[in-house]
Amino acid sequence: MKETFTSRWSLLLAALGMAVGTGNIWRFPRVVAQNGGAPFLIPWFLFLFLWSIPLLIVEFGMGKKTRMGTIGAFGSMNRRGTWMGGFVGLCTLAITFYYCVVTGWCFRFAFASLVDLFPFSGNVPGGGLWGTEREVFWTAFNRSGWQPVLFHLAGILLGSWIIYRGVVHGIERANRILLPSLFLLLIIAVIRAVTLPGAAEGLNYLFHPRWSKLLHYKIWLEGLTQSAWSTGAGWGLILTYAVYMKKNDDIVANSFLAGLGNNSASLLAALAVIPTVFAIFPVNQNLTALEQTGEIVQALQQTGPQSTGLTFIWIPKLFEEISGGRIFLFIFFLALSIAALSSLISMIELGTRNIMDFGLSRKKGILIVASACFLCGLPSALRPAFFDNQDWVWSIGLILSGLLFSVTVIKYGAERFRRELVDNPDNDIRLGRIFNFAVTVLIPIEFAALIGWWFTQAIMEFDKEYWWHPFRTYSVGTCIFQWALVIACMLILQKPITRLLFERKDLPS
Repeated sequence: MKETFTSRWSLLLAALGMAVGTGNIWRFPRVVAQNGGAPFLIPWFLFLFLWSIPLLIVEFGMGKKTRMGTIGAFGSMNRRGTWMGGFVGLCTLAITFYYCVVTGWCFRFAFASLVDLFPFSGNVPGGGLWGTEREVFWTAFNRSGWQPVLFHLAGILLGSWIIYRGVVHGIERANRILLPSLFLLLIIAVIRAVTLPGAAEGLNYLFHPRWSKLLHYKIWLEGLTQSAWSTGAGWGLILTYAVYMKKNDDIVANSFLAGLGNNSASLLAALAVIPTVFAIFPVNQNLTALEQTGEIVQALQQTGPQSTGLTFIWIPKLFEEISGGRIFLFIFFLALSIAALSSLISMIELGTRNIMDFGLSRKKGILIVASACFLCGLPSALRPAFFDNQDWVWSIGLILSGLLFSVTVIKYGAERFRRELVDNPDNDIRLGRIFNFAVTVLIPIEFAALIGWWFTQAIMEFDKEYWWHPFRTYSVGTCIFQWALVIACMLILQKPITRLLFERKDLPS
């Protein structure tokens, strides 16, 4: 008998832990700044209902129905579609390899900011953040070799230990601590940010409507991209957690609550970061208010290596200007570490669940996944260019993963899927035919728009001359080459995998 979450709220906390990650705290404030604040929030919120929530519903439905990981779930819905589940699982696993590295970065900066709270910080190897040149600290950390690897390993070991303890004693208990702590830390950071002198300008930038900007197509595509990546819709992670749902758990309500909770965390992060930047940014008396705002926004857009500039270099500088800044710097990086860990454990569970479906124990599954994460994550930990390439390829790959969920529902029959797998007389929210339209029509259109836009960006802005090259960091060719390699392997192995999965009668819990 498989484990199940002990309550609906435990499942919801796990789903929120999956969705709320570094993308909320790290990427969202930067993207909001790049796209004019309030105008971006409108499409971002709309696409929660037009892309993310429909896909979350599909994932919940497939996981609850099949009680298997991504490979088995897709195979159960359509025997010829086992390769799709393999692509979804391997895409997310490839992200896990370098996400462990990101988690390690968060741990390192949280540790450094903790050291800063004590007078003996100068005696700690690597030192603290306070009073140092952030670019120097960041460069020294990455070039040391051993530090990125050590903290990369720390993230894997902690995440694997939580998964080893199982669904109830591991995932559920961890998220009961991590998620409330994360939201509490974000709320504390927001209170401090909005009470700073000059923070009102940041709030005005964030929420003042500028309707003309909505006429620009980029705002809509950025909003869709952020919603797709941030909620985890189409990753297969919610599908994995849905394996452990109780029979009468409400799929629709949980999908809405997970999506809205994720967006709430993103807004809290923006409220903590953007007002702080506006409050602390040095005033230039020679500039008009509009020009001053332009300089601040330009600073917010600074990304640095692996899009780290705002989070790991610029934000720490700001906290030095705030009363009690050492404490709030630690709170910020502790929140970031919690967000990273809560998402990482769902990724490790996805790989573990897929291996368990082939008859191996949870212990053996975790050992395989953890070893793969460590070894395959080493190139990203040691070579920034490799990290950038994998982030580019598999972040875009998630859009294709979302389409594969849509294709599976289309083949199964959207109306049949809704009636058999989703609708329940006890549901708080009942789905209508709009769900069928969203999954069968809107999501394929949105996929085409997103993939076309990102590939156009790659050709026109990143690598115009060698866009076809399979070994360039940001080329279209490298995406297609690596995706095709995974798909080809899954198609070759589809028959033996399907036989192994569906002829076994002794699957472990």
